[in-house]
Amino acid sequence: MYKKILLPTDGSEYAEKAGEHAIWIANAGLADLVVLSVVDVGYLDALTEQDLRDKLRTSLTKEGQEAVDNFASQLMDSKCQGLCRQKVNLKTKIKEGNPADVILKTIEEDAIDLVVMGSSGKHGLEKFVYGSVTDKVVRFAKCPVLVIK
Repeated sequence: MYKKILLPTDGSEYAEKAGEHAIWIANAGLADLVVLSVVDVGYLDALTEQDLRDKLRTSLTKEGQEAVDNFASQLMDSKCQGLCRQKVNLKTKIKEGNPADVILKTIEEDAIDLVVMGSSGKHGLEKFVYGSVTDKVVRFAKCPVLVIK
């Protein structure tokens, strides 16, 4: 049914739960799984110190890399426990930009069939309301979006 599934992740609890669902769905249909971490650097331009901007960009990129690495490790652990087929093709990406815009662009560029994402991210203030990134993706994605809370 689904050939390519996109899992946007920021390493949050909601993203981890979404990852479990994405693994299950990919396993059931032998779909490719694209794990995406978006580094939101838009606000860095407001900082006057170039050195500070560079340090923050490096830190945020490292955090994004850790999020996708942790997910890849989780997938490998589940394979070892027999929870996931060896055939699930995992691809990881780290991109910079506005998270919702980058997710929507990735859906188009990678011909994504399904997005599985958490209802709120690491920096979300509301626990019971969709985060703004999730809300925008749900409203504008040209494929189904499964929101996990």
